[in-house]
Amino acid sequence: MLNRYRLLIEYDGGPFVGWQRQENGPSVQGAIEEAVFRFCGERVTLFGAGRTDAGVHALGQVAHLDLNTPPPPGRLRDALNAHLRPAPVTILKAEAAPPGFHARLDAIRRVYRYQILNRRAPPALSAGRVWHVPRPLDAARMQEAAQHLVGRHDFTTFRAAQCQARSPVKTLDRLQVSREGELIVIEAQARSFLHNQVRSMTGSLKRVGEGKWTPERLKDILAEANRAACGPVAPPGGLYLVRVDYPPPS
Repeated sequence: MLNRYRLLIEYDGGPFVGWQRQENGPSVQGAIEEAVFRFCGERVTLFGAGRTDAGVHALGQVAHLDLNTPPPPGRLRDALNAHLRPAPVTILKAEAAPPGFHARLDAIRRVYRYQILNRRAPPALSAGRVWHVPRPLDAARMQEAAQHLVGRHDFTTFRAAQCQARSPVKTLDRLQVSREGELIVIEAQARSFLHNQVRSMTGSLKRVGEGKWTPERLKDILAEANRAACGPVAPPGGLYLVRVDYPPPS
């Protein structure tokens, strides 16, 4: 009988080609699967809640895997962390998963955060973890614009050309823009997102913050359902998968 475990994972996406295992470079999924093999000799497939792109980080990625030999969850966490070194990947928590649990299919909510460093001087300590925008941004105007995107819409304008989702229609539950000192923080919450949706929305919000677009422009380009109308796609280093939520235990 296979034993299913649920992992809570933090990682720096900078050194990786993304979450998903690929032939063209190291992935987060591949690093953890290799750590499992080194620990117990089992070849497993790790299923993540979201496929983050190259350079995108995670504070709370969730994944599951099945093992023939059932180690205590604490031992699994510690052993994987030991074998993951020096890769910037940490298993924050391991626990026995309920029967039939699936990290991607069972998720009811995903929360992403995008961080813009809005100051003249470039970053020294946060390079690769923020988008440096030296020109002053108006967070209040960005927040006003963001509300035009909340709700159920056709998000074709903010969808990558290579997106594999069957439909461009998504429900965006929340899109919040706030200033925290020199940081502009954008938080997006939905059951699921299109490929590059958060980074595409961020790039368009930046244009509003610079004064190049009015807040109402976002409503117009959303209605166009035309990828060419989108602003520049924000770089991956400022994006974080913050949290994945699941239904409470029954």
